[in-house]
Amino acid sequence: MSGWAQKRFWKEVAVAETAEGFAVELDGRRVKTPAKAPLAVPTRAMAEAIAAEWDAQTESVDPNSMPCTRSANAAIDKVTHQHSEVAAMLSEYGDSDLLCYRAGSPVELAARQAAEWDPVLDWAEAHLGARLELRIGVLHQPQHADALAVLAEKTRSMTSFQLAAFHDLVGISGSLILGFAAAYGWRSADEIWKLSRLDERWQEEQWGEDEDAQAAAEVKRQEFLHAKRFYDFS
Repeated sequence: MSGWAQKRFWKEVAVAETAEGFAVELDGRRVKTPAKAPLAVPTRAMAEAIAAEWDAQTESVDPNSMPCTRSANAAIDKVTHQHSEVAAMLSEYGDSDLLCYRAGSPVELAARQAAEWDPVLDWAEAHLGARLELRIGVLHQPQHADALAVLAEKTRSMTSFQLAAFHDLVGISGSLILGFAAAYGWRSADEIWKLSRLDERWQEEQWGEDEDAQAAAEVKRQEFLHAKRFYDFS
């Protein structure tokens, strides 16, 4: 981030309303993105979350403790300039959505997938206007073009800040539908995260938990929860 040093150099952090939105100031100087664009965000709530991250830095600055700042930088420096490309890339998840590829066996796993995933697809049909079809196995079978077009249009309609968050909701969960479910508040982000790990949870029940895998999953869970929080700020 522009102006960063390894040591904290500012005393006061403030939020200021500007013509572009809401800015964060360090000792009266506006924070800029890595590409040196003014860091201007759409809502005061987002600016206050970013300001809190800067204010929480002590002697040494830790970028890893500043997820809202990183997401805002991504929205401004990357998504704004590649909005169509990012939206198109995310929309492609719908054609091979995690929720649509079901196990043929064991029957217990298939039953759990139906019980936990079918309600999300029902919600998508009712609230997004798109019904995705189920597949047995892992071989790709295209979805109906009309359903994909509806989902693509809803993705394109997002702002750059929403799309930056949506990128992580979809990419981390592996599902366009779960990304929408999280963004639109169908259930809590934590519940939706658990749905995305149904197959992993099944394997853990059969064979036991792996400590390293659990640690990696927790990192992703925190990133998913942050993405939902950032989307809500947008």
